[in-house]
Amino acid sequence: MRVSAIIVAAGRGVRMGAAENKVFLPLDGTPILTRTIAAFASAPRVSEIVVVAREGEEEKVASLLPPGAAGRVRIVQGGAERRDSSLAGVRAATGDVVLIHDGARPLVSAGLIDRVIDGAAAHGACVPTLAAVDTVRRVDRSGFLAPAIVERAGLVNIQTPQGFRTDLIRRCLADAVDPALPDDAAAVLAVGIPVVTVTGEPSNLKVTTAADLALAEALLARGG
Repeated sequence: MRVSAIIVAAGRGVRMGAAENKVFLPLDGTPILTRTIAAFASAPRVSEIVVVAREGEEEKVASLLPPGAAGRVRIVQGGAERRDSSLAGVRAATGDVVLIHDGARPLVSAGLIDRVIDGAAAHGACVPTLAAVDTVRRVDRSGFLAPAIVERAGLVNIQTPQGFRTDLIRRCLADAVDPALPDDAAAVLAVGIPVVTVTGEPSNLKVTTAADLALAEALLARGG
């Protein structure tokens, strides 16, 4: 079974407030994107890596490839929405299974990659999740808390990589009505196909804000 990793790095990172794409920011001296690519380049079961870049940033991405990875990495241009970028990556992939991963999640572990591969191979679609642990309430339009507590049982936070049989996710993304999908699994769920879950990891955080970057630095300092 051939596995392709698709790293989506075509976002703008508005919430980071940086002057450039957040995946280019240094994390302990190494660009976030370089660390993300390296995690998949070192995964024995990953045969190829497709990096989806913003238009005009292809050369910048090429300059950030980790040592020894260049021969296994292809760079393709992304689109306006996450669905468009994911589909561009999937269309370029040659694997039987694809892993679609946020470029801003640099601390993904080899164990998590393996769990998602196994889940996708067995069930067709697989996502890593973490159980919701905080109290959840709704807020009204005036900014006041609603009295009712949202039941936490069964609520999860979704992570990446999300794994799929390639023919399945290619079809679902191409047929998706909403181009602004919250994640890639949403395209599969929209057509009634079940998605299995595996246990995610708290350290597999998405670097979205300056606080996330500081937390990632701290995790690296203590060895993940």
